[in-house]
Amino acid sequence: EIIFDLLNPVADRGKLGGGLQIKEHPVLGIYVKDLTEIVAENSRKLEDLLDNGTKNRAVSSTNMNGASSRSHSIFSIKVHQKDDDDPTKSVFAKLSLVDLAGSERQKGTGATGQTLKEGANINKSLSALGNVINALVESANGKKVFIPYRNSKLTRVLQESLGGNSLCTMLATLSPAACNYEETMSTLRYANRAKAIKVSATKNEEASQISRLKAEVEELKKKLESSGSGVGGAAGLTEAEKEAEKQKFEQQLKDMQGMMSSNWDDK
Repeated sequence: EIIFDLLNPVADRGKLGGGLQIKEHPVLGIYVKDLTEIVAENSRKLEDLLDNGTKNRAVSSTNMNGASSRSHSIFSIKVHQKDDDDPTKSVFAKLSLVDLAGSERQKGTGATGQTLKEGANINKSLSALGNVINALVESANGKKVFIPYRNSKLTRVLQESLGGNSLCTMLATLSPAACNYEETMSTLRYANRAKAIKVSATKNEEASQISRLKAEVEELKKKLESSGSGVGGAAGLTEAEKEAEKQKFEQQLKDMQGMMSSNWDDK
């Protein structure tokens, strides 16, 4: 699985290597590093961005679809609602629009070569998503189960949308053709399992996130001081190792302070 930025496409995807990386932050949560973020002042701007991303999506012709999606796509919208009277009541949220490529059977698509390989990878990630949904349903029923989010980049990116502080809705598209009966029933069962996931979403208030960021900044400052004085985890390190540790904490502190001071105008 490789993550591409559809709003900033590369000319030759083969040169991108492993693609963009998935990172996790204790306050900001799971995110894709170096993904393009663009401020949209109105709905028209959002529609234009969505259209541009769709144009850059990989498609290929098969016996079942002349423009078959060869990948899944995620369009994330971050919303920040400000309260002019009381800034501490400002809230924020993230809306992820996910278009899953459909499962494929080689006998129906007639796919060969790279297209066949892509279809196999699509089915593999959909299977991983199905396993996560099954585990979440069992967890909602009171069972202690491991949720295999890390088995796929798709489920890892969608971890907070599926089992975090969120609400999730699945829309299933079906074929009326009798020859697709098995796929239709499989899709319905897939969506029916997703309905059984139980979540408890709460409001994301800006004040709570800022306080958590400040707490982490203070923790980083303490680590920076200990690395400079040679106490704590820095004890027993060489001067070069101490300096490397200090630079690491300084960079982390700089990143955290940048997150706290950034605003939409900066973006």
